[in-house]
Amino acid sequence: MFPDVLIEGYRNFRGERLPQERQKYEELSKGQSPDVLLIACCDSRVAPEVVFGAGPGQIFTIRNVAAIVPPFEDDSGHHGTSSAIEFAVQGLKVKHIVVLGHATCGGIKAYATSAEPLSASNFIGKWVALVEPASKSLEAKGDSLDKPDYLTRLEYAAVSNSLKNLLSFPFVKDRVESGELNLHGAHFGIEKGELRVRDPETGEFHLAVENDGTPRKASPLIGCAEA
Repeated sequence: MFPDVLIEGYRNFRGERLPQERQKYEELSKGQSPDVLLIACCDSRVAPEVVFGAGPGQIFTIRNVAAIVPPFEDDSGHHGTSSAIEFAVQGLKVKHIVVLGHATCGGIKAYATSAEPLSASNFIGKWVALVEPASKSLEAKGDSLDKPDYLTRLEYAAVSNSLKNLLSFPFVKDRVESGELNLHGAHFGIEKGELRVRDPETGEFHLAVENDGTPRKASPLIGCAEA
């Protein structure tokens, strides 16, 4: 049987949200034009549309294990994340790309702790191996798994590394250099619902807003420079 939780959610959608947004859905049936591509982890606890209060058609979303952007590869492989990036940038002409990491990320932890494969194919292990440059950037600073908050810093470094990998895509780099596209890094803390935004100059992550909801301007917190 189809999952009850989904049927119940759809009933709520049909009864509450759809009547209020029917015109919007009718317009969206003709096409989409989001300004933002958001690359996030597939973790069930971090739903971008919920975190950012986004409605239908506002965010083009890619979700994968650990919110990783692989480096550009021009080969005959199957590149799901890369193909979605290509469509968002070349087809939809998004103006912003946001890479959203998050706290207690299982994919990041799996890499850091060399977790046992969950299957003979070890799809997860091969994928999170892309975190290696981020890990090495921390090792270069004398950081390691036995240091306090290491996994948090690795989550931050992985976001920075994904931003670096985005620029390896020629069509992304061209639009960034022309000023048509902006790249951003962010990190969501699940326990307190805190959003931290990456400073592009220092690589440090700052709270996006104060506890009272006002924008935060200063005082860097834990962060990492470019991976």
